[in-house]
Amino acid sequence: MTFDTLGLAPDLLETVAREGYTEPTPIQSAAIPLVLAGRDVLAAAQTGTGKTAAFVLPLLERLRPHANTAISPARHPVRVLILLPTRELAVQVEESVRTYARSLPIRSTVVHGGVPMDPQVKALWGGVEILVATPGRLLDHLGQGTVKLGQVEVLVLDEADRMLDMGFMPDVRRIVALLTSRRQTLFFSATFSDEIRRLAREFLHEPETVEVARRNSVADNLTQALYPVDGTLKADLLVHLIREEQMAQVLVFTRTKTGASRLAGHLNRRGVPATAIHSDRSQPERMRALEDFKRGDIAVLVATDVASRGLDIEELPHVVNFELPWDPQDYIHRIGRTGRAGASGVAISLVSPEEVEQLRGVQRLLRRAIPVRVAEDFLPGRGRRDSDADGAPALPPGGRGAGSRRPAGHARSRTAAIAAR
Repeated sequence: MTFDTLGLAPDLLETVAREGYTEPTPIQSAAIPLVLAGRDVLAAAQTGTGKTAAFVLPLLERLRPHANTAISPARHPVRVLILLPTRELAVQVEESVRTYARSLPIRSTVVHGGVPMDPQVKALWGGVEILVATPGRLLDHLGQGTVKLGQVEVLVLDEADRMLDMGFMPDVRRIVALLTSRRQTLFFSATFSDEIRRLAREFLHEPETVEVARRNSVADNLTQALYPVDGTLKADLLVHLIREEQMAQVLVFTRTKTGASRLAGHLNRRGVPATAIHSDRSQPERMRALEDFKRGDIAVLVATDVASRGLDIEELPHVVNFELPWDPQDYIHRIGRTGRAGASGVAISLVSPEEVEQLRGVQRLLRRAIPVRVAEDFLPGRGRRDSDADGAPALPPGGRGAGSRRPAGHARSRTAAIAAR
């Protein structure tokens, strides 16, 4: 199948070709005709499968009759509302809208927290057909009367499972209650959990279901590896791997904001350019850090799970789980940042003996063991509890304290045994 067969107009096809895409991905092939037909859609796809274009392209085609160059804001009411859970993802989706819509006189803007409202108010008052928003900031605008949703024809809930995880569903329900029931609704999620299916029944009307990946699956071109490590030597092992493997671009996940900042500081002291991105940093700081990382000005971006769904980095080669997440599903979200859109990727997990329960949960979810690699100098029992001479953080393994001490051999054998299951 080619894009020519999906029902898109020549100008959109030309834009797609100019962006370097020659064949639609499975989610695009399945979803675009359904969206063009006006059907409600419940779609699941792995990250990096072209999901954004799967709804943006057909929605632009559907908005074509409304495209106009009139100056009057009344001629540009909000007709498509796209809700996303994070600021970064909202910005990236709106950038995609602008890219694909450049041949059409259709206006769009993005509203999210962490930045002043005044520029957003000015854009909204000028009139936009496509509004990309995070739920909280959109409710702020609704409360101040700076946006009206009475003419919304299509609602897109993107990363719906993440919005559920982050507690946004009450806000989403308040927003949906303001929309006409005659709307088309598109519900995109990385997974189809039971709760997601219940929400789909609440928001969608006789939806078509599109699922292009197995539940809890990872991309075939993604290599996973597990390193058993003493918890106090994780930062040193990370530096060793970055240098040994000549990693030029690495996204590293920690559980806490404090841990992310401490690790970034340690990497910089060891001569590895790094910065941290988490919810305590301002939106301009987060966007600047992301741009520096994309340009290659820094080698390592250390992030908390707030960023595991909000980052879109083309051809990211390496993801490292400095700490395994408490929720096994977050492991899927994290490693989904690499191995995207056909590119190869490597996902490495540094696992201390105190994290065997988290490892067990991840491997149950994957239904297979993660291959083990060994770095002898960093194995459990080789570490120490005080800081390095250069100020390296003596991080408690697992993030909730070191727990009970065990002989080094026992710790190593237990980690290896869990990894082999």
